[in-house]
Amino acid sequence: MYAGFKEKSDRFAWQEPVLDSLPDNFKKMIINLPASIREDLEEIRVREARPLIVSCRGRDYLVKADGQVTANHERAYIVTHKDTRDILQLISDYSIYAFDEEIRNGYITLKGGHRVGMTGKAVLEKGRVKTLTYINSFNIRISKEIIGVSDKVLRYLIENNEIMNTLILSPPQMGKTTLLRDIARNLSNGNLGQRGVKVAIVDERSEIGGCYRGVPQRNIGIRSDILDACPKATGIMMLIRSMSPTVIITDEIGRQEDVLAIEEALNAGVKLISSAHASDIEDALTRPFLGSLLKKQIFQRVIILGNSLGVGTLEKVYKGDLRTQILNSPVR
Repeated sequence: MYAGFKEKSDRFAWQEPVLDSLPDNFKKMIINLPASIREDLEEIRVREARPLIVSCRGRDYLVKADGQVTANHERAYIVTHKDTRDILQLISDYSIYAFDEEIRNGYITLKGGHRVGMTGKAVLEKGRVKTLTYINSFNIRISKEIIGVSDKVLRYLIENNEIMNTLILSPPQMGKTTLLRDIARNLSNGNLGQRGVKVAIVDERSEIGGCYRGVPQRNIGIRSDILDACPKATGIMMLIRSMSPTVIITDEIGRQEDVLAIEEALNAGVKLISSAHASDIEDALTRPFLGSLLKKQIFQRVIILGNSLGVGTLEKVYKGDLRTQILNSPVR
């Protein structure tokens, strides 16, 4: 254990794998953050030649060399070139070339399911990103699961013992992925008198299951199979053919190929639960491919998340006609 790393609460379970990816000076700064920030830490933003910034409950804090926070960027710790080199070595276990595929996709997943996004200079080959060089910016995103967060929505997803095709809409960082993960767990294990069913997850961005070396680090249920780091459209078709799922769960749909794969899944009798970025129904309808899915009433339920009662508030639940609301008031 690191000095000062005394807490046994699950609120701090993220610390050990995340701190292992940071050089010693960063470890000390994160450990010395005020407990009120550290326990709800969401992101650690490392940008070379700029201040170290952490995010908590949707707010940014500049971090000083002693771990305390400041509003004055001139007093904040300025990230050095050595810092970014050290972090890259640590997150790649001192073998950058072994992580070529992950770096090409712009992120590496740590043990525990925490994800490190990165930016630098893109090297192109035939118009596609071959790799990143001069990596100088990292977003260490803390993965946290909230067991039971989907309990409040299950009653709307199941009707007459049948799972409804469902789309979850919200702006970024409102809990869509956390909700999808717990829906997978509940449907897989069984809940509310519903028997557990076979769940297949296409986790293109390694966020739902938080897989580390292929093994999900998050509780996705006993009957769930996960295809990690695979494009959604390809993954949906692979799972239909190979895993005979009852329901497929994926996130962030919106491309034309996603639409075609979803329609193929529904034609095969597989239920689908997914998410997309949109603030409300009207916003979603303006998106060309997402709007076409909604207009076809492919989804039998549309859930809107927001923050009227705090992040992750269940704001509205619509039937597939997009007019009938079946939630009387927001639920936290």
